[in-house]
Amino acid sequence: QVQLVESGGGLVQSGGSLRLSCAASGRTFTIYALAWFRQAPGKEREFVAAINWSGGRSTYYADSVKGRFTISRDNAKSTVYLQTDSLKPEDTAVYYCAAGRARPQPFGNTYDSPQRYDYWGQGTQVTVSS
Repeated sequence: QVQLVESGGGLVQSGGSLRLSCAASGRTFTIYALAWFRQAPGKEREFVAAINWSGGRSTYYADSVKGRFTISRDNAKSTVYLQTDSLKPEDTAVYYCAAGRARPQPFGNTYDSPQRYDYWGQGTQVTVSS
């Protein structure tokens, strides 16, 4: 099992920044990739960004956050980060960290699907005021 704990959420004005963190523990050696998803009230959970956990640092982003958000990792700390800049009110949501194990399918084809991931954190609230 892998446990994920998010932190860093909060209330920020439009145009501001937040740095979200996701600390992984447990059987972290089984992790292939980590991702951030978000869910706003009344909406489905949507993909935000993903990164490979070992080897090459391939990153993937939703079109809505490209150029504003940056995902990164620190394997020594078993932590993945999401730097969120130029925040907009429509970025308001609960942000979830997710970890996925290796699968036969190429990650590049499935990174944005919630079903690709095996473990989820409890989420951290991000609220952007206008």
